[in-house]
Amino acid sequence: MVEFNPDGSLKLPGKMAVQEDENKKRMQFQKCITIKREVVNFTAPKKCVLRIILSDAFPNNRFVDTIYGYFKQRASVPNKINKISDKEFEVEIGTDFRRCTDCNSLINEYREFLYGNIIEKKGSCTFEGHMRNFSYEDYFD
Repeated sequence: MVEFNPDGSLKLPGKMAVQEDENKKRMQFQKCITIKREVVNFTAPKKCVLRIILSDAFPNNRFVDTIYGYFKQRASVPNKINKISDKEFEVEIGTDFRRCTDCNSLINEYREFLYGNIIEKKGSCTFEGHMRNFSYEDYFD
């Protein structure tokens, strides 16, 4: 059943509200980043943006540029990074056949550097990723 707040907005279910509170605490006290994946242009040429927000616990943001530099050297997709503020960055991912693969590899590099302490928001991205429970019988006789 749907519940409403006194101001008329929808109440979050208990599990989602707890998750949201945990994420806010992680962004205040732990070394954590939030990455939001968004598709900026849905028609050809497609273009995506990764919005990266650093938590308050980071004394500097050098690691963002360093990891992006390694990514840029081996990526086949056209890309560029924009620094919005000391704690916010945007990585533009241009159109290419390997756009989603390269985007996910960049996210995984940040995840590996931070020992999995990232908050990933899907945004308007339509990429589903790899099938975890692939069954040969479902697709072939």
